[in-house]
Amino acid sequence: MQRELVTRAMGGDHEAFTGLVDGSVGRLYAVANMILRDHDRAQDAVQEALVSAWRDLRSLRDPDAWEAWTYRLTVWACYRQARKDRRRSLVELHVQLDDETGPAADIAPPVIERDRLERPLGRLPIEQRAVIVVHFYLGRPLSEAAAILDIPVGTAKARLYRGLQALRDAMRAEPEAPLRPAAVRAS
Repeated sequence: MQRELVTRAMGGDHEAFTGLVDGSVGRLYAVANMILRDHDRAQDAVQEALVSAWRDLRSLRDPDAWEAWTYRLTVWACYRQARKDRRRSLVELHVQLDDETGPAADIAPPVIERDRLERPLGRLPIEQRAVIVVHFYLGRPLSEAAAILDIPVGTAKARLYRGLQALRDAMRAEPEAPLRPAAVRAS
């Protein structure tokens, strides 16, 4: 089905391209957001990648490579976004409580653990962060991650190794926060 949509879109079919975008925009945004750590810049990067995809769709040699190709365009757009404004670093933590869970639900442990990982991930150079996101978040083998990022496999391995080492070091250096505040006893 996807191959057919890509082939039709390559012929200029706007509806086919819209179908492709609808099927992939969520994943592309998630990747961009994990790499850039900023919702607005991630949206801009995805939009830029999709404009490039439409403009350059005829240059895609293999319709089955649509997914990897759009990931590559998205990562490149993330690199451009990061270069545009290196000073800006915004990390937002959104916590939404479900009314049905009520006060008994304790969301603190997962939020604390997620924050504990995301802060050092956000401090990594974008090239290392991109390899980690493509390899672990997308679940792509390192050879495919290297192809998506358009870098040699050895470079991908080195960036992954250095990025994971930096994450380990940062997490070791940061004391683990207690999951619950200590109870205050009245005397």
